[in-house]
Amino acid sequence: MFGAKARHLVRKTILPGNCSWCRWSSSSKAPEAAAKPDANAAQRQKLIQELAEPIESRGRPTIDPKETSVVLFPGQGTQYVGMTKDLLRFPGARRIFELANEVLQYDLLKICLEGPREKLNRTEFAQLAVMVSSLAALEQLREERPKAIENCVAAAGFSLGEITALVFAGAMPFDKALQLVQIRANAMQAACDQAPGAMAMTLYGPDTNLGEACAKALQWCVDSGVESPYCGVANYMYPHCKVVAGSVQALEFLEKHAKALKIRRMKHLAVSGAFHTPLMESAVEPFAKALKSIRLQDPIIRVYSNVDGKPYKNASHILRQLPKQIVKPVKWEQTLHELYERRQGVDFPRTFECGPGKGLLQVLEKVNAKAAQTSFNVTA
Repeated sequence: MFGAKARHLVRKTILPGNCSWCRWSSSSKAPEAAAKPDANAAQRQKLIQELAEPIESRGRPTIDPKETSVVLFPGQGTQYVGMTKDLLRFPGARRIFELANEVLQYDLLKICLEGPREKLNRTEFAQLAVMVSSLAALEQLREERPKAIENCVAAAGFSLGEITALVFAGAMPFDKALQLVQIRANAMQAACDQAPGAMAMTLYGPDTNLGEACAKALQWCVDSGVESPYCGVANYMYPHCKVVAGSVQALEFLEKHAKALKIRRMKHLAVSGAFHTPLMESAVEPFAKALKSIRLQDPIIRVYSNVDGKPYKNASHILRQLPKQIVKPVKWEQTLHELYERRQGVDFPRTFECGPGKGLLQVLEKVNAKAAQTSFNVTA
């Protein structure tokens, strides 16, 4: 299915401890290096299980928690022309793009480096660019901090980044993930064309009833004859900050009446539709169909679902849950609470954001300032 060059490259593109997207293809022979036992696997798995237990029943961790790590992956909207330039000094990062180019049959790296911006920002290219760049950033982390990979106990990704996290955790082969993201991006763009929408970062105070504000905007759309309108929360970011999405007219209503609705500020996002809302319903079926064709594996570390903020249990759970993410809000604030919950006095893990931008660490600082004190950015 794929060329000999790509199969040769993947044998050399293996992260330590197998805690990565080392499965190139669900149908190809596993690389020899992947068969080697992971010296850290048993110890890491024991800690994962211990951290998953109720707080009151946990014993002393077998690994010092501050020596463990969590990896976060960004989503669409973080891309920019010129990203990945500094990663090209790492052979592994270059190999990742060679593999991606062979699967996609076009030069994704060139689009990342040279744009133009209008092309890079198109959903069909942006989602792939962010995912591959994020995985390439892992090569820098592997070179500079190999223990961060070996002692990784959990991963999470924002929207598209959740698929990146599943690849990293070995639940999904890299080539199949690329094809899945292609289908996801095209289906979401088609949904945007069918039902134009918008998204806006919304800041508000403790006296604001955002749900009521969205309901008023929706009713105004109904009264105005807008076809199949929607208005609601699409992303839970941090206290008093959410992304609201829906019909263009609904967001215009919120902006126009912001003062009366006690909304402090709204900033439109550079996206082409109302992602993570029912307006994306038509994208679910093609995505779910493509996901069913992939031979999924149980993640070897905890990966958290955007739908409910909790870790996936197994491969079948991924198959059921992941398609819902397209039309359900991203519960990122809830994910961070779940991810960093621990007994008082227990150290936090080191957190690494791998990919373009630093937005997820900025959000972490607002949700859990103590956890953010040991966070680092590995930018693409």
